[in-house]
Amino acid sequence: MLLPQTKEREYRFKLALRMGLPIFALIVAFISHTLITNYSSLQASFYLEAILLLVFTIYFIFYLIYNGFTVKITDDVTKTFTREYLNKYVKSQIKHKKNYTLILVSVDNLNDINNLYGIKNGDKVLKEVAQWIATYLKSEKIEGFPIGHLKGGDFILGFEGFQNEYKTVLDLMCLKATEFKVGDIEVKISGAITDTNYSTNLDYLIENLLEIQESTRDIKERFKEDKIDPNELESLVIRAIKNSDLVISSQDVVGKDENFQECFVKLKSYNGRYIFPKAYIKIINKLGLGVEFDIMVLEQIALVYNTEVTIAVNIFPTSLRNEKFLSKAKEMMRDKKNLHIIFMLYEMEYYSYTNRYNSIISSLKEYNISIGIDRVGSIHTSFLYLRELQIEYIRFDTYYSRYEKMQNNKSVIEGFNIMAHDKNIKSWIKNIEEKESYILAKELNIDFIQGKYLSEVEKLYEKGEKI
Repeated sequence: MLLPQTKEREYRFKLALRMGLPIFALIVAFISHTLITNYSSLQASFYLEAILLLVFTIYFIFYLIYNGFTVKITDDVTKTFTREYLNKYVKSQIKHKKNYTLILVSVDNLNDINNLYGIKNGDKVLKEVAQWIATYLKSEKIEGFPIGHLKGGDFILGFEGFQNEYKTVLDLMCLKATEFKVGDIEVKISGAITDTNYSTNLDYLIENLLEIQESTRDIKERFKEDKIDPNELESLVIRAIKNSDLVISSQDVVGKDENFQECFVKLKSYNGRYIFPKAYIKIINKLGLGVEFDIMVLEQIALVYNTEVTIAVNIFPTSLRNEKFLSKAKEMMRDKKNLHIIFMLYEMEYYSYTNRYNSIISSLKEYNISIGIDRVGSIHTSFLYLRELQIEYIRFDTYYSRYEKMQNNKSVIEGFNIMAHDKNIKSWIKNIEEKESYILAKELNIDFIQGKYLSEVEKLYEKGEKI
């Protein structure tokens, strides 16, 4: 690993010399020229002034080196390169060496560590991980590489050559990291790799690394959730709905003038195993159990929340067009003056009878029920519903939640935001997990922001347990 502290001293020294030496050279040339051309007529005071000028110039150069120059290239927490300096360094390497590989190493559970053990311990983990990476690669005879802190728990490493030279090393490092701890703190580490075969633009390379990392996490999550036999899964979902075996969690949604919560629902099988939305939604759609499921969820939410609160929850669009569900929802909400519900809708195919939709939406308002449209900016139905329905909320697709995507698609977000605000519809974005994304979302005038940067998901209810 390139030593950032040493590199910083060298960087300061060289830049200070580049600034100070030309001045020193000009002064020496001036004094020399004066001595040669006017030697016989020079007064004694000139020599004193020349010595003082040289001393001052030398002092100025040392002042630049040791005191006056404040360029920062190392991160205070991790003692690795800052993102700004790493970008500059890697860009120069790509420009001159062409064949270059980038590796992303991530501390996947940094948020959990910060919450459970405190931010100071989180910072300690980041520093220890950076040192562990350097030590491990040194044991593999790999040295002289830059490592920088990208954001949160993410580090970027750069290597000369293509990724096939380092793929095995990364795989072995991630495998060895399964045993990695800092004191008693378990640290979950994962990695991704790309090279200049993909692009010679550093921004694209980093974006590619983050996409690879995200897709790898999604695959792991799907593997954990979907490994139940399909026939068994159907039986488990039917039984869970029949017995109202569910788990409700919530997360804060933070607005400019008001806050509310979104509820998330998991089903619980008879053997205690959780069934996640990605698994049960397919079964519910297949078996036509959407209305029964949404009534079950709404009934439980009405029981859980006894204080004045606004709750958002996803429902099947077919439920909103079902008389049984509408009748049950109105009946439950008639006496629930303290509870305001936001039904979030998402459907791939456009429902063309918008007059009927608007009639339903209008009838629900007197029962403190509002409607929001999900995944705006991703599927055309969301745009059509924004244009035609009398809704109160839109939520941007999670594609835009990451800073890079949000930054690159500012005009798209601003366009939808203006359309929404012109119709008195409030905008909302979720899955905000970093400060940069949060700041940009506020700059884009999005009304509500949600994500781990602001609050964690908390369990509210699980059948058979006291929360």
